[in-house]
Amino acid sequence: MTDENAALGPLAGFAGRWAGGGEGHYPTIDDFTYEEEIEFSGDGRPFLTYLSCTWAPGRSRPMHTETGFLRNVGGGEAELLVTQPTGFTEIHRGAVETSGAVGTAEVVQAGSGSVVFAPEQLHIARTPGAKPVHGVRRRFTVDGDRLSYALWMAHADTPMTHHLSAVLRRRG
Repeated sequence: MTDENAALGPLAGFAGRWAGGGEGHYPTIDDFTYEEEIEFSGDGRPFLTYLSCTWAPGRSRPMHTETGFLRNVGGGEAELLVTQPTGFTEIHRGAVETSGAVGTAEVVQAGSGSVVFAPEQLHIARTPGAKPVHGVRRRFTVDGDRLSYALWMAHADTPMTHHLSAVLRRRG
């Protein structure tokens, strides 16, 4: 593990640029597909800056953007802090689970193990003008050069329901 990634512990495998596509559905909207780029970047401290941007297929129009931090808080746990320009923020915390010979970014990138982060939502806050989202659950998996995620959402009168899933490949 490089010195820069040492403070990240099991989160080091997330570092990098990822690109791919996903699909979304929800009871109140039509199904859709999208392109996405995610970047987890670090500077040697125990967190990664997170940025996600999505577009309609062919990058014909921007769809969604969110930013935040993925923090190694020690003891095998991490926190995810997310802010969206639509007017809400999320705070999640949970265990970082590793399988195989995981322990360094190099091992994860070599494909001999995976890292799963499926935190509990601790808090969600929204501005007065934001959509009535009152729950979000996320699950991220890094397996070699593959990042996948799933997202569930509770919105207005709709209970927690699967909303998004995507598979991205490491680009740098």
